[in-house]
Amino acid sequence: MAADAHAPTASEYIVHHLQHLQNVNQTKIVDFSVINYDSIVVGLVLGLLTLFILWRAARTATSGVPGRFQAAVEILVEMVDNQAKANIHNAESRKFIAPLGLTVFVWIFLMNFMDMLPVDLLPVLWQGATGDSHAYLRVVPTADLSTTLGLAFAVLMLRFWYSVKIKGAGGWAHELISAPFGTSKNPIFALILGLVNVLMQIIEYVANTVSHGMRLFGNMYAGELVFMLIALMGGAAALSLSGVLLPVGHIIAGTIWTLFHILVITLQAFIFMMLALIYLGQAHN
Repeated sequence: MAADAHAPTASEYIVHHLQHLQNVNQTKIVDFSVINYDSIVVGLVLGLLTLFILWRAARTATSGVPGRFQAAVEILVEMVDNQAKANIHNAESRKFIAPLGLTVFVWIFLMNFMDMLPVDLLPVLWQGATGDSHAYLRVVPTADLSTTLGLAFAVLMLRFWYSVKIKGAGGWAHELISAPFGTSKNPIFALILGLVNVLMQIIEYVANTVSHGMRLFGNMYAGELVFMLIALMGGAAALSLSGVLLPVGHIIAGTIWTLFHILVITLQAFIFMMLALIYLGQAHN
């Protein structure tokens, strides 16, 4: 972030980097009245990149000895296919859900991977392109709650779709009023149990969807903050003559966290994909 009359304080630096490029200025973590243009644009670009990577892998696949790229994609395909078979026993549904799971995994991994770029790299380039030293830009779509909850909501809609497709509207409606506590032959008890069952089903759907999106958001948001703190360590080293050990600490901390974060971003993409498969599998049961 470029300085005006004075260098930004640590809190100013972090607040600036947590602000989205959006239609209004706001600092709330949860505010669905605004549009985060950076999350939308970066997410769409990485989505197109995901489709291109998978299309390229399918286009260049050979029956002979695979190259490194084909071998890596084949490992991913086999992994997702095995998980889909373990959770979804309907072969017809797997024709759509398994490729969807693969796409979700690669897409979320790429969005998470944006956190591996230097904290100030793209924001500074954006400031230079716009000529505004206060221009905002966040480049990790999954550190935006609206992105992760949007993905989780899409999975919820698919759960509803497959619940109706597999069980029929009447079968799903019966499930809503009879699970998890069953029903009764007594009309009064049946009505009470039906209302309780519907309430429990609503709570389950909401809790699953919110936790599905919040888990990914929380981990990526925390990772983003750690990278900012490490960047502040490097900034303090550049501004302080007495901070002799800060440059060394900056490099060591940055390297360690980056190596650890590679595992985090991969694991979070896998967990989101697995939960999507599990929830869609529940819709088939």
